[in-house]
Amino acid sequence: MFETSPDLSVNTVAEIVRLALAPVFLLSGIGAFLNVLAARLSRIVDRSREVEPRLLASRGIEHDRWIADLKILDRRMSLISWATGLSVTSAILTCLVVILLFAANLVRTRLGTEIAWLFIASMLTIGIGFAVFLVETTLASRAVRVRSELLQHTVDESD
Repeated sequence: MFETSPDLSVNTVAEIVRLALAPVFLLSGIGAFLNVLAARLSRIVDRSREVEPRLLASRGIEHDRWIADLKILDRRMSLISWATGLSVTSAILTCLVVILLFAANLVRTRLGTEIAWLFIASMLTIGIGFAVFLVETTLASRAVRVRSELLQHTVDESD
């Protein structure tokens, strides 16, 4: 079934490496995106830790606002977690593409269709990860809106 190739030439290996470069650059981009996600998650966790004692010390309308803030932070953590999982899945699929590029040449078998499907799956998962990230950033920007009562607040300067 498989025909091994003990006399793999340097030119053949160079060609395989050339083909594998694009997916390797993709891995670099996914790594950078994972770094962004980790930084956002860290900030969300820090913010939730800041909100928790304020929530416990508050009452009434202020308490309700802190609950709403904490719910949004919880939703954002969940979205970042999903985006991270999808991105890591894409990275794993991309690694499999590179591995199969080499393996197909080493054992002289035709894995073009499988490699194409893996690459398509990788692009789908990173695309969905980007979409989830967009939802998270949209949620974050909506949550930061300044309350209208604060915009209309005036200070009595009769001191």
